[in-house]
This record gives sequence, structure tokens and C-alpha cells, in this order.
Amino acid sequence: MTDHNWMVVEEGFDPERVAHFETVFTQGNGFLGTRGSFEEYYPGKHNSTFAHGVFDDVPIFFKELANLPDWTELFVDLDGETFSLVSGELLGYRRCLSLRDGLLVRELRWKSPQGKISSLVFSRFISRANERLCLQKVEITPENYAGKLLVRAGLDGGASNLDLKHWDWLNQRQQAKTFTLELKTKGSGIKLEMSQILCCSDKNAAHSYWNTFNHPTQAIEKVLKEHEKFTVWKAVEIKVAPFEQESPAGKPINLDEVQWDAQLAAHRKLWQEDWQRSDIIIEGDDETQLAMRASIYHLLIAGPRHSERVNIGAKTLSGQGYRGHTFWDTEIFMLPFFTYTNPQIARNLLSYRYHNLPGALEKASKNGFEGAQYPWESAADGREVTPVWVPYHKDPSQMVRIWCGDVEIHISSDIAYAVLQYWKATGDERFMVDRGAEIVLQTARFWASRLEWNSQTQQYEINNVIGPDENHDRIDNNAYTNYMVRWHLRTAVGIFAWLKTQHPAEFKSLAERLSLSDEQVAEWADKAEKIFLAFDEKTGLIEQFDGYFNLKTLDMRDFAGRTDSIQSILGVEEAAQTQTLKQPDVLMLMYLHPELFDPEIQKINFDYYTPRTDLEYGSSLGPSIQAIMAARLGEMQNAYENFVRAAQADLKDVRGNARDGIHGASAGGLWQAAVFGFAGLKIGEQAWSIDPKLPQGWKRLAFKFWYHGKEESIDIRAEGKR
Repeated sequence: MTDHNWMVVEEGFDPERVAHFETVFTQGNGFLGTRGSFEEYYPGKHNSTFAHGVFDDVPIFFKELANLPDWTELFVDLDGETFSLVSGELLGYRRCLSLRDGLLVRELRWKSPQGKISSLVFSRFISRANERLCLQKVEITPENYAGKLLVRAGLDGGASNLDLKHWDWLNQRQQAKTFTLELKTKGSGIKLEMSQILCCSDKNAAHSYWNTFNHPTQAIEKVLKEHEKFTVWKAVEIKVAPFEQESPAGKPINLDEVQWDAQLAAHRKLWQEDWQRSDIIIEGDDETQLAMRASIYHLLIAGPRHSERVNIGAKTLSGQGYRGHTFWDTEIFMLPFFTYTNPQIARNLLSYRYHNLPGALEKASKNGFEGAQYPWESAADGREVTPVWVPYHKDPSQMVRIWCGDVEIHISSDIAYAVLQYWKATGDERFMVDRGAEIVLQTARFWASRLEWNSQTQQYEINNVIGPDENHDRIDNNAYTNYMVRWHLRTAVGIFAWLKTQHPAEFKSLAERLSLSDEQVAEWADKAEKIFLAFDEKTGLIEQFDGYFNLKTLDMRDFAGRTDSIQSILGVEEAAQTQTLKQPDVLMLMYLHPELFDPEIQKINFDYYTPRTDLEYGSSLGPSIQAIMAARLGEMQNAYENFVRAAQADLKDVRGNARDGIHGASAGGLWQAAVFGFAGLKIGEQAWSIDPKLPQGWKRLAFKFWYHGKEESIDIRAEGKR
């Protein structure tokens, strides 16, 4: 608890920050994620546990992750008075999340309304050693009284998503000391079994079982002496039918044999291995060191280790924001962390896109195109789940049209980019042959059919789209999209030729199955060279989209002291008439493809788009990319300022929306900012290199990464030693 660079600490209780800390203290193991809500009742708390892939139907949003029954429930009655943070008096309060092992501990002293003082220590973890197992305990010590203690713990099948209930009761049963609750999601029909056992440190304590409908409960009762410490612990097993066969923890758990210390030791061993692969060491800046480790922690607890049919939502498994849907956030922001530190998880995430090709093919066909068009928001089966209309956040009685599912189409190239990045870093040729090539080729086929010929300019255009900058929708020739499509088509031509020469048998089978010919691919090559690419040779500027330079310019200094985005202040329509960006598409393009632009051109566009970007309250995806580009260009003050913005997204809740869940893309972007920005790591097909530029005050930056099956170590010192 004293290692401040590994501990996220809540010192003192603040009722205004309950939801924020629920997000920050989320625990998980790559299958389950549980918010850091209190074990006991507290008004407005959001007890939530989500499991990858457990989606159910919901109005407007199509599908959402279903909140599982609450396994954390634990009530403590102290000599006739129920412990509660809304009554009595807190004499001490401290809550800590250990990033080393995901152990959450809450220590407090509580004076009851009748003046009885008790010491309580709550602890819990979600096992890395067995992904179906969750454990918690409470240690209770009466300080100025003796009396009867009663601890109640149940499984609450009435869990809901913002008052929408997803579970139907099937059965509940008791066997020896174990209770089991069986449920099924209302729409998707996913079956869940949750079992519980309650144990204590005194074998003579009285046990009771309350078979309450949809809320089976166990209780332990004991008379305590003054200053006598008593410990109660709870073990819970969670089984989700569709994913049981994928879990390596295949054999059933005998909850009666589960011991806290043994399970915690096995859990910590795997966490130690995770950190040996993925830790980033920053010396000379404790605040960003902690933020970096917190970001890595949240990525590690979200990464699916044992399933290749699930993905990471934009808010990971930490909240109900975006309903658990997957965006480009995974491939562009989060996936690189896994690609370079845990390639198997990266392979699983990309395999999710492969298995969901049917949904992408269906979307392209419905829209009148060929090939595969990936959805902007994806859930269980890869079909489009972006809402068409949502309530306006400032006035819920009004609805706002959401165009992303219709025209934010750059995600198909983002996925292809991630496939190539994974292949280049890992050398996993089998994945490329069996899955990656098909993803790249089918999405290239979509682009070839989506391009629009302009007979006047004799060029192909891509009109009516949304780029990464969502402040401007239904625009024409978005620079990010057009440049990415040219890269995509060129790459697909190369993959087609590579597969044909290096793996002829697999090529023949795939070409026949896709009805793909040499003539079609030659047409892709021709189209790639005729795509309109915005570039002004006189100024060196790339126009973000057609007509962008003609929009109104805002002086961001006029909005000093604001606590909201420019779009929220001006409104959606008025903000769209200005040059203010949610995030700079052109700089994002230059980050992904630095080989396409001379440093001088990058600097010109950096200087132009930076003051026009709402980095403070725009997209949480922007600051990390801004930091990387600034570091590459030697703008170290700008780089560090934006690195800190990304670092504070959740720990400091700088955007005021951390209650909805962790900003997964910001966490992944922070890792990239350190590795590709400050360390300057460059990955080639045959070799890698670094070009480090450390922020002022940093004494050391060290990390490991995997390249072609070998673990590499980087250790950069401010004095120049490596």
C-alpha cells in the first residue's frame, strides 16, 4: 500500500465522486469486468459486471452488454445496526487499487448512530488464474463494544442496465453450502450460472440460507468480543454457456475447497508475468508513471485471452457507455499495445473481425456495394448496431440524428491497417494466409465499388462521409479516408500477389471462394492511382475535406475557462460551420503513414491544425496522437502537455464523463505516445529502430516489446545511455 507508483488511492470519501471511482477501480481478467462499486447499499451506485460477448437486445441501440447479477453484495450488521455510508460517522476512509495484481481494498472506521465504533476492511479480486472465479472478503473488528455480528451475501438476479432488465429467471438451487442461480438473457438466449459460497474464520459460527426468489442469500452470525477480529469471505463462480468450451479452466470449481490465500497467490503469479511483458518504466515523473500503469492495467483486464469471437468495447468492461460496442478504437488505439506485448490477444481481437466478415459482407450488399463493409459500431455478430437517433444530452426530449453508422466508413481501412501492422510486427504468416488476407481483400473490394468517378476531374472521389473528426458529417473527400483507401487498395494488390506466389494452394482456394480474378485486382491498382488526394503544393497543406478552408475560423482563446466541448457550446449545426475539429484527421493520417509525407509537410500541417483542434474537450482520442506527432517534430512542450491530457482522462476525469467507463482508446493511445512518440520506436518488415526524445524531467523510459517472436528491451536514459 506504500508503493505509490503502483497504487490508485481514494483518500477520504467524496460522495460527488462515487461514479468516477467506480470506473477507476474496475477489476477484471479478460473475461469479466466489475466496476468498483461498494459492497453495501449506497444511493445512486452502479453495481455492474459485464462479460465479453454477453449481449442482449435493447431499443434504439440494437444490442448492449447485459449487466450480470451482482456478485459483490455484502451487508454487515453490527450489533443490530447495519453498516452504511449514509448513516453514522466515518472516522477514517481509504480505498486502494493495486495495479500490480488488481486487488481492491477499502479500509474504514465507522461510528454507528449509537456510537459503536468498528474497523472494516473490504477486499476483492477477479481471478486471473481461473477466469470464472471472483473472491471477496471483509474483516471486522469491534473497537468499543461486544455484540452480535451478521454478514449477509447474495446473488442479485435483478441487475439492470439503466433500469432495463435483461435476465429471465430459470432456476436456483442449493447443494451443501453452495447456492446457484440460473438465468437467461431475454432476447439473445444466453444462459448464465452463478454459484456462491460464504465462509468465515470461525468454524463454530452459525450459517443460514435464504432461498429468496431470484436473490439467494447466505448469512453468517457470530457474537464478537471487543477488539476480536472476524473474517468472512465469499467465492463466486460465473459460467456463461456459449464461452465455456473456450475457457482453459474447463473443469468445474469446487467452491467448498477454494481458499483465499492460495487463489490470490496463483492470481498474483499471472499478474507478475503480465507486468514483466507490458510494464513501462518512467523515472522522474511519478504522476505520469502511475497514469501509464493505470492505462496498461485497464487494457490488460479488458483483453480477451481465451476467445477469438469477442472484442473490446470503447469503454472496455468498465461501464455502460456506448453499450459495450466496438469501434475503430480497438484496431487503431488499443490493438498496438497487445500486438507488441501480448500478440495472442491481438490475434484474438483480429480474429473477431474475421469471424464477423459475414456481417460486413451483408452491410456492403444492403448498401449496394461489393465486398465487406465493416460496421461503425459492432456487437456480438459484427452487424451494424450504431443507433440512428439518440436523445440530445442537453435536452432529452429532442432527438439527434446519428450518421456514423451510415457514412463513417473509414473503419474498413482501419481494420486492414491493423491486420498489416500485426503481421509486420509478429511475422505471423499463418494468420495472414488463413484470415488476414481475406479481411484485406474483401474490404478492398468494397472500396473499389464505393469509389465515385468524377468525369470532369478524371479522378475517383469518396463523397458523403464522416472522418475521424465527427464535428463535420456528410462531407466530401475527407483526407484521412481518401489517403487510407489508396493505401488499402495498393496493399491489397500486394497481398494478392504475395499469396499467389508464396502460398499458391491457399491462394487458389481463396480466389475461387471469393470469385476474385487478376483482372479485378488490376482494376483496383488502377483505381488507387486515380483517387483524389487533397494537397496544396504552394502551402503544403492538406485540406481536411472539400470546403474546409472556407469555413469560419474560431479563436479558441475566446472560449477560455470553458468546461465543455466547442460542439456542445455552439450546438452541432453551428459547430459544423466552423473549422474547429474534434480531432485532426490530417495529423492522424500522418501518424499512421509518416512515410507518405516529408517532415516539412508534417510540420506545416501540424502548425495549421493544432490551434483548430479542441484538444481539451473534444475527442479523448486526440491528445495521444497529438503528443506523438509533436514529439516526432521536436515540439516537446506540446507533446508533454497532450500526453498529460491523455494520462488524466480517467484518473483526473478531465472531461467529466469517466463515470460512463474507462476511455479505452485513450489508454491505448497513451502507451503509443510513450513507445512511438517519446521512444521513437519505428517498426520495419525486417528491423526496428528508435529515435528517442524524452520530456524535460524524465530520467528514464524503459519497456519491452515483441518483434517477430522475440522479446526486445528498450532502456532510454536522459544522459544518453541505452
